[in-house]
Amino acid sequence: MSAASEPRYAVADRPPWRVSDALLRWETILVGFLIVVFAVNIRLSPYFLDAYNLSDATFNFSEKAILALGMALLIIVRDIDLSIAATIAVASLAMGEAAQAGAPTPLLVLIGLCVGIVCGAFNGFLVTRFALPSIVVTIGTMSLYRGIAQVVLGDQALTKYPASFQAIGQGYLWRGLFPISFAIFLALAAALAIVVHRTTIGRKLFAIGANPTAALFSGVDVDGIRFWLFTLTGLLAGLAAVLLTGRIGSTRPNIALGFELEVVTMVVFGGVAIAGGAGTILGVVLAVFVLGYTTFGLSLVNVPGIVINILNGVLLIVSIAAPTLAKRLMGRRP
Repeated sequence: MSAASEPRYAVADRPPWRVSDALLRWETILVGFLIVVFAVNIRLSPYFLDAYNLSDATFNFSEKAILALGMALLIIVRDIDLSIAATIAVASLAMGEAAQAGAPTPLLVLIGLCVGIVCGAFNGFLVTRFALPSIVVTIGTMSLYRGIAQVVLGDQALTKYPASFQAIGQGYLWRGLFPISFAIFLALAAALAIVVHRTTIGRKLFAIGANPTAALFSGVDVDGIRFWLFTLTGLLAGLAAVLLTGRIGSTRPNIALGFELEVVTMVVFGGVAIAGGAGTILGVVLAVFVLGYTTFGLSLVNVPGIVINILNGVLLIVSIAAPTLAKRLMGRRP
C-alpha cells in the first residue's frame, strides 16, 4: 500500500476513557448511594447485615425489579406502561380460576405468561395502530384490567394453589440463600444488558428514543419495535404475576396495587431519561438495590409504610427534575 493511499487520520468509535468521566457516571454515583445505604442501615440495625435477611429482602423487590426491566426499555423509546400492576392482577385472576379447577403447575405458569402477553400486545396495538399516547392508553387499560379483577373477585381471595406452584415464588437456590425470583431477575438483567448495549437492536432503541422520525427515515421499524416492547413488558408482568402469586399463595383484587409508582421510580432513579434516548440496564439494577435495601432497612427500624411511600415519591420527583436543573445550571456557566 503506497503512502499516498494511507489514511491521514483515524476517527475513534467512542471518546477516550478518562477517570473523571467514570467517576461522574450515574452508575458510579449509584454505587456510592448503595454503600451509604448499607453503612447507615448497619448502624441503625444489627440485623441488617445478615446473609439470610439480605437474601429474604430480595423477595420484596424482585417482582418489581423484573417489571422495571421492561419499563426501562419502553421509557428509552419514549413510551410508558402504567398498566403493569393491573396486568399482574388479571393474570393472577386467570391463574386463580384455573387453580380452582385443578390445573397443574405448568399450565398455571403458561396461563399467567399468556395473559401477560395478551395484555401487553393489546396495549401495543392501541398505541401503534391508532397513534395514541402510551400514557393515556395504559391509564385506560390499567382501569380496565384492575376493574376486571375487582368485579370477578369482589372481596374474596383465591387460595387453592398447588404446593409446587407456590414453591416457584417462595423457593431458593444454593442452600437457601438465593431466592428463585431474584435469580430470574439477575438472569433477565444480564440478557437484556447484552441485547441493549451490545447489539443492533439496542442501537435502534436508542435511535428511536433520540429521534423517532429520524429513526423511521433511517429504515428502523419504529412502530413494530414499540409494539414488541409492549408485548415484552406484558410478558414480564405475567412472569411477575406467577412469582408474586406463588409467593403470597393467593389471588386478591388488590394484588400488586401501587407497583407502578415504585417501578417508574426505579427506572428513572436508575438514570433512564424520562424523555427517552438514554439509560443503562446496569443503572436500573443498581437503583433496584438502592431502593430495595433502603426500604428493607427502614422496615427493620419500624418506619411506617406511608413514610416509605413518601420517600419513593420524593425520589421520583428528584430523579426527573435533577437532569433538567443540572443542564440549566451548566448552561448559565460561562
